[in-house]
Amino acid sequence: MSFRTEDTVVDYPSGATESAGTVLHVEETERGTAVVLDRTAFHPVDGHWPDQPADRGRLVLADGTAVDILDALVGATDGDRLLIGDDVPVRTGTEGWGFLVVHVVPAGVAIREGDRVEVVADAGYRAALSRGHTACHLASLALDRALAGAWSKEVQSDSLGAPAFDQLAIERSEILEDGARDTYRIGKSLRKKGFDPTAFDDVDALAARVDKTLAAWIATNAAVRVETPEPGIGARRSWVCALPEHEARIPCGGTHAHSLGELGSVTVGFEVTDVPGARTVVMTTTVAP
Repeated sequence: MSFRTEDTVVDYPSGATESAGTVLHVEETERGTAVVLDRTAFHPVDGHWPDQPADRGRLVLADGTAVDILDALVGATDGDRLLIGDDVPVRTGTEGWGFLVVHVVPAGVAIREGDRVEVVADAGYRAALSRGHTACHLASLALDRALAGAWSKEVQSDSLGAPAFDQLAIERSEILEDGARDTYRIGKSLRKKGFDPTAFDDVDALAARVDKTLAAWIATNAAVRVETPEPGIGARRSWVCALPEHEARIPCGGTHAHSLGELGSVTVGFEVTDVPGARTVVMTTTVAP
């Protein structure tokens, strides 16, 4: 097998939900038929940090037939083979590899290399995930700010200058339709860095502080964008929000709202579980657009 190693050009960072492309590779897999295009507006799930689910939608074939896209995953090639999802052995962007969006359609679909096809993502589902992802980042920054007084030592800061609790404690992030769920672990390492776990003793008071910050930020209707230095999926992209006090910036490969006003209101809630030697915190973020 011979394979192009250029990254798939992705249009979804700008908010696009439809695109046309040329089929570069077709391969039967256990999941179904894997289809690689030269460009796509379809957002895939990244096996190394699967926070945002893949888009839902259809692939429109050259003859006008539409087939469901069962899944979309980040794949990679070293020039000889196609690896998909969890089988990708390197991080997205690793030099010497090509990174690809792999669209999975039902087995046996009549599609050939060189065909011109279109992808159409479900715009409503995408919008709900985009609001959830923007709210997730905003809530993480508001949480960092609310916990600023819980540190006894200097640690790295987030883009707004607060101690970066989210970055230091995050174990898992899940983007939901109009919401998110983030799981944090406060263990020995974080305590050594100077964090006081009792900051989560009164979760209602903490949630109120976070919600107040979120409401103030959303009221500004600040612009949001995904900054993309290069068009390929392997490029490092950033979520950028032009808050009046300071520009917020977080590395991110997902999709987002175009302004904070699209979120309507955002609230958070916390669940705390104590285990020997550690405290697990789950922050659920809810958007009411």
